Amino acid sequence: MATAFVLINAEISSESEVLKDLTAIPEVQEAHMVYGVYDIIARVETETMQDLKDTISWKIRRLDKVSSTLTMIVV
Repeated sequence: MATAFVLINAEISSESEVLKDLTAIPEVQEAHMVYGVYDIIARVETETMQDLKDTISWKIRRLDKVSSTLTMIVV
């Protein structure tokens, strides 16, 4: 099992929309809006590290209104 926490910045006033889109991704186990440098934190779990990379690269980072991400892989 591969797990990562992904910190997400969304375009201004689109945090709720991005949060809703994140919850539709099966690999996203939980996601929350937060205050601070980042707008959203998400916990992502997949079977393999490659699946984790693909989920973040192709499903999360490509969402409309996501401006940047920071991924922290759990070891």
